[in-house]
This record gives sequence, structure tokens and C-alpha cells, in this order.
Amino acid sequence: GSSLLTGPEGLMAKERENLKRLKCLRRYRQRYGVEALLHRQLKERRMLATDGAAQQAHTTRSSQRCLAFVDDVRCTNQSLPMTRHCLTHICQDTNQTLFKPCQGSEEVPCNKPVPVSLSEDPCCPLHLRLPPQMYVPEQVLAVPEELEAAPTDLYLSAAELQPTESLPLEFSD
Repeated sequence: GSSLLTGPEGLMAKERENLKRLKCLRRYRQRYGVEALLHRQLKERRMLATDGAAQQAHTTRSSQRCLAFVDDVRCTNQSLPMTRHCLTHICQDTNQTLFKPCQGSEEVPCNKPVPVSLSEDPCCPLHLRLPPQMYVPEQVLAVPEELEAAPTDLYLSAAELQPTESLPLEFSD
């Protein structure tokens, strides 16, 4: 509506006041001057912090190598995300709490890193202790030979099972 009413000559005082308010409301949330510049810089910093920096950190972190040394030679494996050690040397990091070394057995010690679980002493699959067997098969009972050679005259044939006379549906005592 402001393009049709280009000048204040055709408007009454009340209409001019309403037009002024309308223009103010249109730019009510817009920032001007120093405030606009600071707001734009803040938005750019946030974009870098969320998108660009996250992608950059991911690419640099994924290309980093493990910091562990084995026989004075640095490990060549890639480090785990958000850590400085690979999976085989993660237990050397004293600040991590997600992995523990496998306790192994008395005969074969094992220091393989195992994720911490709900169990008290996590073990690798090689040293995992299985629970006792829950299913115990039943012993087969031997059938006496007397029962096996039962006479067949005790059993009725299908013809003998057919009723010969019609019985009432209800039986009375």
C-alpha cells in the first residue's frame, strides 16, 4: 500500500500515523548498523563452529595415528574417534573409562582391550566363561519286555468301537 501512496499530500493525519506504524512494524526485527554487523559475524562464527569445524575436526582426527610406542616404534594404526590411541593400545590412556584389559586365565594371560559392560570382570571372547548348562537331558527309561509284548486282544478295532444301538444323548445314573 505504500507504493500507491507515495506522498503525504493525499493522506490524512490518522492515515499518515497508521502508515508510519506499519513501516515501523515491517522492520521491527531487522537489525541496522553496528548491531547488524555484529549479528552477521556471530552467525558466521556459529556456522564455522557447528558445520565447518566439526567436519574439519573429523577429517583431522580420523587421519591421526595412534600415539603408542611398541619397541620404540610408533604404532601405525589410526586412532579411535575422540581419542589418541588405537583399539589395541586404548588401555594405555589413563583418562578413558570405556575399555579394560582382559584378565585372561592363570595359564594364558591376556591384555586385549575389552569394552566395559555390566559384568564385573569383562573378558575377551577367548576367555569368556560360559554359564553352567541349564538343560540336562533326561535318562531314557528302559521299558520292560513284558509291556512290549502286550496281547493285542486288549485293543478294540474300529468296527467294535461303533455303537450298535442308539444311546440317548443324556446319560442318567
